[in-house]
Amino acid sequence: MIHRFNQFEIPDIYYFEAGNYFTGSRKNMNFKIISDGKEMTVTTWQGFICSEIAEQQNKIESTDTFSVTPEGHKAMLEKLEEIYQNMTTA
Repeated sequence: MIHRFNQFEIPDIYYFEAGNYFTGSRKNMNFKIISDGKEMTVTTWQGFICSEIAEQQNKIESTDTFSVTPEGHKAMLEKLEEIYQNMTTA
């Protein structure tokens, strides 16, 4: 199930427990969430480019890791919102 947190639509914790990854965007902010079933690593960047190009061009702006738990999932969503707010007010 996908939940809306502010303007982010992110899959439920169960999606990440299965070790899946997810990519998305909100306006000019892009993000990729990679899970190994125990931890979620979230990278963010700006611009209309894919994650591979962002990595090649050193455009990754943040990388954070969260546990695959309900608390970690909530913290990840809050961090994405914080990063988005900082990008739009800068």
